Amino acid sequence: MSDEITLADPTASAPAPAEVTAGSELTLGGDVAAPVAEVQEEKVVHRRGRIDRFGVAMGTGRRKTSVARVRLRPGSGKITINERSFENYFPIERDRLKIEAPLRACEKYGQVDIWVRAEGGGSTGQTGAVILGVARALDILYPNLHQILADGGYLTRDSRMVERKKYGFKKARRSFQFSKR
Repeated sequence: MSDEITLADPTASAPAPAEVTAGSELTLGGDVAAPVAEVQEEKVVHRRGRIDRFGVAMGTGRRKTSVARVRLRPGSGKITINERSFENYFPIERDRLKIEAPLRACEKYGQVDIWVRAEGGGSTGQTGAVILGVARALDILYPNLHQILADGGYLTRDSRMVERKKYGFKKARRSFQFSKR
């Protein structure tokens, strides 16, 4: 009894695969199917805000417990918040830069006048609310800027809220101090 092992010849060429022409598709049976027409569905964009009869875009932003009602129109770049100047209402530079960010991303900084009525919450919540309100108003006034605002994350509502206090606890998760003796 002989144990012979046959090895494949490495110089031999493998059989050529069936050629596939552009626009055709192979099926499991090996038959060439008809070209598949690509159907592109139009993406429905839901815009939040409106334009009034004077051409002023309005957007509402919310963050934590703050609400900001924003009116935006083409102008010289003046920003008024609760009938106070922008620098006076938000003295922290970080907040001012965050509010200017959607305007700078769309290259509309200094080209639109913004009037804001902000209420509730603290400075951080109001800053977030104004950012969302400005972005929504820009989206309504200039629909071609939607993708830039969406990619920057300016049209996304930050849904984080303060967790409620539970009974039997000192705060939302903090227990009362335990004393063994």
